[in-house]
Amino acid sequence: MTIVSMQEILAQALQHGYAIGYYESWDQYSLEGAIEAAEEAHAPAILGFGGAVTNPDWLNTRGVAGLACLARCLAEHAGVPAAVLFNEGQTLGQIRRALEAGCNAVMLDSSGLPFEENVALTRQVVAAARAVGATVEAELGRLPDAIAEAQHAALTDPDQARRFVERTGVHALAVSIGNTHLVLEGEIAVDLDLLARIHEAVPAPLVLHGGTGFPRAAVPDAITCGVAKFNLGTRLKRLFLAGVRDAMPDPLRVRNIHPYVGSRDKDDVLLRGKERMKAEIIELTKLYGSAGKASLYSKPIQERFCVDQGTVA
Repeated sequence: MTIVSMQEILAQALQHGYAIGYYESWDQYSLEGAIEAAEEAHAPAILGFGGAVTNPDWLNTRGVAGLACLARCLAEHAGVPAAVLFNEGQTLGQIRRALEAGCNAVMLDSSGLPFEENVALTRQVVAAARAVGATVEAELGRLPDAIAEAQHAALTDPDQARRFVERTGVHALAVSIGNTHLVLEGEIAVDLDLLARIHEAVPAPLVLHGGTGFPRAAVPDAITCGVAKFNLGTRLKRLFLAGVRDAMPDPLRVRNIHPYVGSRDKDDVLLRGKERMKAEIIELTKLYGSAGKASLYSKPIQERFCVDQGTVA
């Protein structure tokens, strides 16, 4: 299956009334879990990794390029249409590395900046992405953090959102309507009326980060209000860790360590984490309505993105 642009994946979601889950990954096991879940659910996928909760020194030396190449390879060999996203990059340098390494979608985490600075920096991201035909997501408004309650948060203003999209040319806009990062338990109250007003003001597909705590009952209304993508990470890492913990052997009884680390057999502790994560992704894919939608891409799609067709600015 040819890699497709995230712009195309989100456009299909809007047209057909469903949403795509972006299930943030961090290594080969988690990337495999995300793409295998999409294949089993026969759903289009946005495969990728993020920069917000990863050591920046590692990202800047080999992390961005290494994970981008791995995600790109898995997407190219997937049985469903897939885009490759670098989510919440922390610097323009990271964004450029991601584009050069094969990501065909990027998002810079600039929502904490004042409006004009956010616009100016996002325009630079759009220019760099345009050089290689990549999709750009940006964020306006700032999500609260369930762990650091004192962190500044701001809801998205519909008129500002309209002006932001017009001035930057982004392909998708992440918004703040009460959705919250790093939710460990329960669901968060969200303002669907505000979401509806943002949808009326903004022609671009909308994105909701902080999907772990987003109310499941509110998902259909959010999709009606233009949400084409939900981001999740916290819930998946918790499930992955629980799977690893449950699979850990008693070290005093282990005579051969190899079955438990990297064997890809039933005793591999990381495989058990991956399977726990994968099962949850399949259920969320059904919730968002994207299960079975890979058939919308039954005709061959020639991806417009190519790392050789332009120089990243």
